[in-house]
Amino acid sequence: MKAVVFAYHNVGVRCLKTLLARGVQVNLVVTHPDSPGETLWFDRVADVAAEAGIPVILVDETVDNSIIDRVVALAPDYLFSFYFRRMLPARLLAAARIAALNMHGSLLPRYRGRVPVNWAVLHGETETGATLHVMEIKPDAGDIVAQQAVPILPDDTAKDVFDKVTVAAEMTLWNVLPKLQRGEVPRRANDLAAGSYFGGRKPEDGRIDWAQPAQAIYNLIRAVAPPYPGAFFELQGRRFIVARARLARPDLTAQLPARAAPGLHWAQGQLLAKAGDGGVIHIRELWLAEQPGKPLSAQQLSELARLQP
Repeated sequence: MKAVVFAYHNVGVRCLKTLLARGVQVNLVVTHPDSPGETLWFDRVADVAAEAGIPVILVDETVDNSIIDRVVALAPDYLFSFYFRRMLPARLLAAARIAALNMHGSLLPRYRGRVPVNWAVLHGETETGATLHVMEIKPDAGDIVAQQAVPILPDDTAKDVFDKVTVAAEMTLWNVLPKLQRGEVPRRANDLAAGSYFGGRKPEDGRIDWAQPAQAIYNLIRAVAPPYPGAFFELQGRRFIVARARLARPDLTAQLPARAAPGLHWAQGQLLAKAGDGGVIHIRELWLAEQPGKPLSAQQLSELARLQP
């Protein structure tokens, strides 16, 4: 079984290793160069390919005709996309003799599109997973080949869930590979009408509105917590990132009077934030945006609460 792999990030690393562990002949790996402006908290596909002696091509934006020509000449049985960040053109998909398959980080047809793990956490889902599906020109629209679900616990951050989805992707691929190696591609319809599609998220989308319900605010904090850009608020012209938080315990919630306004408060040596529905969030770690990774001290937190109008 011959394959060409387009891959990036931890899912790309684990799925490439899974192919190699199953004895798949990977003739070419296409991955992305690392962006100097991005926090690189994940493993590098290029390193895995180099260790295995597989030729590597780096692609930043466009998969150009020279790359497509090279893949066509290799005549792979399968073309795999594992968290590759670019759509693959029709001529490239057609180069696969048996099938072109993509690994997506949700239980399709739900959460098609960009950053599915972050969206799932933001919406308070209790389950997500990984789906291997047939690639079409329309994103995440092809038939489902295999899936693996994972739970989302109430206090899981997007990073926690992404780590689970990475394992789910490895399991999904491992379990279906024997069939793929026999030339069998299990397929069931990907009912788009029963699912959902979401676009990418920008750092500005992490702005906190304390007038929102506490659970919605907490879901936002979890969905974009570091190593993602982080949920933030601004006070006295400075931006603060909520690095760690949780819904406050009842004993902490009781420290705030019912008349307390939405926003920051200092009680029992803790920074609390009251939400619009009366719920309370315990802010356990706060950073200045210009000093990421450096938690504010208890004294700084108490002073900050007093600054809020």
